[in-house]
Amino acid sequence: MAPLSIDPRPLNTDERGMLEHILSVEFVGASQLRSQLDRTEVIAVWGPDSVSVDLRVREPCEHAALPKELVPVNAHVHDPSGAYVGEILVWTDRGATLAALEFAWVTDEMPTSLPAIVDGGLHWPA
Repeated sequence: MAPLSIDPRPLNTDERGMLEHILSVEFVGASQLRSQLDRTEVIAVWGPDSVSVDLRVREPCEHAALPKELVPVNAHVHDPSGAYVGEILVWTDRGATLAALEFAWVTDEMPTSLPAIVDGGLHWPA
């Protein structure tokens, strides 16, 4: 299914918090991506009720120089029993700007909220 375009909007509290959490890990380009957060907006959702979104960073901004499009952070999500239920992926546009926030789940039902950040880990249901 193709993403559903929406009128551009600012990141909501949960999206911003998740991006801040993932980008708090140090890797080449992390500081540049963190500096883009105030200029980042949501431009599409990946489906009705999906928490995965496409992002656009308004210029001017400091570009990162990641070697790949996927931010190199393991952001595994677990349920209350500790079972793996998915992961959060942050995608970039050619390694330069934030492009998408994805909740890749392995459960039967699509999550309708981002996981909670508890003691530095990601837990769902939130």
